[in-house]
Amino acid sequence: MGGVDSHGIIATGGNPNSVGDATNIGIITVSDRASAGTYEDESGPAVVQFLAAALDSQWSAHYRCIPDERQQIESTLKELCDDVGCSVVITTGGTGPAPRDVTPEATEAVCERMMDGFGEQMRMISLRYTPTAILSRQVGGIRGSSLIFNLPGRPKAIRETIDEIWKAVPYCVDLLGGPYIECNHDVCPAFRPKNALRQTG
Repeated sequence: MGGVDSHGIIATGGNPNSVGDATNIGIITVSDRASAGTYEDESGPAVVQFLAAALDSQWSAHYRCIPDERQQIESTLKELCDDVGCSVVITTGGTGPAPRDVTPEATEAVCERMMDGFGEQMRMISLRYTPTAILSRQVGGIRGSSLIFNLPGRPKAIRETIDEIWKAVPYCVDLLGGPYIECNHDVCPAFRPKNALRQTG
């Protein structure tokens, strides 16, 4: 993954001729060790790799890597939603039962409405691969017109999860009044009702 520019953008992509709209997407890696430079973050790049493969419409990824501190997680979520204008904010890490795993609490604190189906679906997906998925406390919710959801911290688990749940994300963003996110249907066949599809040409 390349460096972060002065606006916090780590990657951009998409087809300028896509029927979709340009979209800002926030990525927050929550990790004491990665934020301290003890090891290189692999979670944020895993999300970027998915976006590069799955999105046809243009996108910009705004990246933050922060420690497992609840107040800092909350303030970063608010910044990306309210100031940067991200339609989707994805967190990775900090969703387990350990004392410093506080990402779900921070997410719930900044959201106005919770989307329980995100956590339920993510745990169902992860249970196919590991019985410890029941220890995950991932949540999803809405702040203003932004969708926020928590992913696990391991790159393999991130991709297993986001490949499935992203199918519902573009239509959720539509319902929140956000940009029209068009996907590469060979990678991620996102669902919209027929009357919500944008016509080409």
